[in-house]
Amino acid sequence: MTSSTSTTTPLHLFSQQVQDVKTPKSDINALILDYLTVAGYPNAAAKFSAEANLQPQQDMSDIQARQRIQASIHRGDIEAAVDELNDLDPSILDEDADLHFAVLRLQLVELIRTCTASPGGDITQALDFATSQLGPRASQDTRYLDDLEKTMTLLVFPHDSLDPPLAALLQPGLRRTVADQVNKAILEGQSQRRETAIRQLVMMRVWSEITARSETKKDLPPRIELGLDGEESLKRENGHDEPMSMNA
Repeated sequence: MTSSTSTTTPLHLFSQQVQDVKTPKSDINALILDYLTVAGYPNAAAKFSAEANLQPQQDMSDIQARQRIQASIHRGDIEAAVDELNDLDPSILDEDADLHFAVLRLQLVELIRTCTASPGGDITQALDFATSQLGPRASQDTRYLDDLEKTMTLLVFPHDSLDPPLAALLQPGLRRTVADQVNKAILEGQSQRRETAIRQLVMMRVWSEITARSETKKDLPPRIELGLDGEESLKRENGHDEPMSMNA
């Protein structure tokens, strides 16, 4: 006859204290609504605010406008995104030279992607766009000139043999980066927060842990989980909400 002894690792005192803290459901709901609003999920934000009996944090039309602009950028339709952005608030690009150049450079990347899709493609449109839209800006700022030169290299070398820094220009990551920059600029123009509250809390939590370990020498577990394993559940709702940015 054999017997088995259950060995359970005792919780660290800090972890036990964390488990003992009861976060009000209303606070969690507010964080969820804030994320859906700032990140740009209009349908989910509207439904969740109704189900949680919370006041919407922003007009639905404003969230939808941001979503459409981001969706256009993610598709690579930069011209449509710029048109709607200018309809929403033309001062956003007019007053932010860095953002304006980033958007125009992405538009050039998409033009190059299109005109080089087949051998012998006509690159005239890309050259004209670079000369008229980015050239004047690049001549006034060396940062822009370097970015423009790298982008124009895409016209010279085969896209399947580019060095990693150049290949990255054709990856979805550049669209996501520009989409996130545009989203934050719109929010700032509307006097809204640029970052989701949950992101700010995570950053504060990381800073607190670093401070506690390095300066106050607090007794903490070797590893403290953020408890965000379920974050992937925040997906588009029934195919109607297209995520605007993964960096919100």
